Amino acid sequence: MKTILAPKAGFCFGVKRALDLAMHTAQQEEKPIYTLGPLIHSPQVVEDLSQKGLKVVQDIEEIPEGVIIVRSHGVGPEVFERAKERGLKVIDATCPFVKKAQELAKKLNEQGYQVIVVGDKEHPEVTGILGWTGHQGIVAETPQQAENMPAQNKIGIISQTTQPEENFNKIVSVLQQKSDDTITYNTICHATRDRQDAAVELAKSVHVMIVVGGKNSANTQKLARLCADTGTPTYHIETAGEIDRKWLIGMELVGITAGASTPDWIIEEVRSYMEDVTNQENEKKQLEEALTVKELRKGDIVKGVVVQVGDDEVLVDVGGKSEGVIPMRECSCCDIRSPKDLFNVGDEVEVAVIRVQDDEGKILLSKRKADAEKAWDELVQAVDEKRIVEGVVMEVVKGGLLMDVGVQAFMPASLVERGYVEDLAKYVGERLQARVIEVRKESRKVILSRKAVVEEEYHKQRAALWDEIEEGQVRKGTVRRMTNFGAFVDLGGIDGLLHVSEMAWYRVGHPSEILKENDEIEVFVLGIDRENEKVSLSLKKIVPNPWDKIEHKYSQGQVVTGKVVRLVPFGAFVELEPGVDALVHISQLAHKRIGTPGEVVSVGEQVTAKVIEVDTEKHKISISIKELAEKEPEARQNEVTAENIVQEDVPAPTIGEGLDAETHKKLMAAIEEKPEEKPDEKPEEEAKTEQPESEDTEPTDTEPAE
Repeated sequence: MKTILAPKAGFCFGVKRALDLAMHTAQQEEKPIYTLGPLIHSPQVVEDLSQKGLKVVQDIEEIPEGVIIVRSHGVGPEVFERAKERGLKVIDATCPFVKKAQELAKKLNEQGYQVIVVGDKEHPEVTGILGWTGHQGIVAETPQQAENMPAQNKIGIISQTTQPEENFNKIVSVLQQKSDDTITYNTICHATRDRQDAAVELAKSVHVMIVVGGKNSANTQKLARLCADTGTPTYHIETAGEIDRKWLIGMELVGITAGASTPDWIIEEVRSYMEDVTNQENEKKQLEEALTVKELRKGDIVKGVVVQVGDDEVLVDVGGKSEGVIPMRECSCCDIRSPKDLFNVGDEVEVAVIRVQDDEGKILLSKRKADAEKAWDELVQAVDEKRIVEGVVMEVVKGGLLMDVGVQAFMPASLVERGYVEDLAKYVGERLQARVIEVRKESRKVILSRKAVVEEEYHKQRAALWDEIEEGQVRKGTVRRMTNFGAFVDLGGIDGLLHVSEMAWYRVGHPSEILKENDEIEVFVLGIDRENEKVSLSLKKIVPNPWDKIEHKYSQGQVVTGKVVRLVPFGAFVELEPGVDALVHISQLAHKRIGTPGEVVSVGEQVTAKVIEVDTEKHKISISIKELAEKEPEARQNEVTAENIVQEDVPAPTIGEGLDAETHKKLMAAIEEKPEEKPDEKPEEEAKTEQPESEDTEPTDTEPAE
């Protein structure tokens, strides 16, 4: 008998979150702690919480004081109001998916829609959702109930998070005929949907199904019902002690799944019980086989146990008169270096009998043929059922990989990953899952695609991420690609843009200054555009803003040191610390007049300056290098002071020296003009004939002075 555990079995995100909050509260709080109804539908877990001091009540009026934990099913708004009135501290452990359904119900009700909840009327989650509609909403459990509902002007449809998808879709189809204005929100939890799908798929492939979980758990009851609908015998239990061995008689494959409220230790208890039963059956079978000598015939497929592994052959006890031998060429469908790569002493193997007795009296066996006989049928079935197969990568060949899936199969390089793989050698020896996309038994051809499996998982993760991602969250991601304007970060199926302006509080020229590809980082979700599937991210939102306490670090008159990081026409920016740049205006760079800041400072230079202004609201700091620098000699000489106006041995400037060239020229022209003749002056002829006494004679009043 073989036991298979379904994927996604056990605690869901919401239940685990509620349990973690309860455990943390029990450790931190000294006041009495209560849960409004059982925290989860598992009597064993509830009993464990009770021993830790958490009491279960059915009504908030039963709580005199202390702390109340709202379970993952959620409650209506009136419970929070009553808790506030009574002075109770509330720990809200409502599942995020349920919270989303509550918010949508409230929004639809406020917009005038008749809210219809698809779900179980008595379930606490549904009761809580109805509370957010002011108890104006109604419940549809079946398509028949929906048929009997009256027509409405506006209908808003949401779902209980644990509803089967098929039932939800049928009811929606009916309700859409009841109104011309219908809004539908599928609020079914993706984890619930995945758990149900995995359980049904497993139930189809096993002989008996065991569903583990609380008998009062609605989602576990649905799991059991869905598994039973496949036609496979299904049993719903809470603990391993409820298993009846009669259920397992003659059953080769047993499937196990568990509801969202089932803790791991109970699931493990059931698995251990199954293993004990299997071991007991195997021991009994081995004893029976030991007492019986098998008669082998050519072509038989038999089971045996490896008793020796050599360099070129394997000895197997198949219960015959002598041990069987598997030559190295018959060990695998693919070429191998040594049987030791595949076999260990004690391994149970299935082999085909090639020859009952060779020249040495040994039985000649082939694992390759036994695997092939079994594998061909399974591969054909896997194609029809679109089922995933597993195999081991044996070697790299031109164009792809060779895998052992019972027969030799080929996986093209383009179908290994979602993107291009540079080095295929890293997969050698790895066990991979793949989908069979082509099988031709007559030509012994099998084509596999791991990319199909990876794509499916990627789209599931992507859909789940779109359901849960919200603005304001801090999430982990991996830097996948960088551009001049930012970096693209993989959040686990969705790429978000981290713009260069959101990388730090200081100016970042290129993302490579602080990031590199494949970096694991935490980012703040800044914005979400679901319609266009875009997410904007921020790094600086999760680190302190250096300007928040700037007034306590810098003040007017303080001397600071920093690095010049940028030059602009009107000055230079100096980094005082990461994220805090101060401006040195061009007028504060030097005592002399300069044309550009580059005449005084350069990028990367360390400078010392005095703070002259701090504006915390505008995030501006002004500093001055000039305030701390001595005046240059040339500047002091040109400065007009009492000391350099009067100096010894310096002749006073003449009138001409104090004028500019144009004014000086006009003045000289005016002096050279002949003055008007006065009555007492000499006749014009006398003036013309009168000559200077000598060359040394002083010039007349009409002649300009040299």
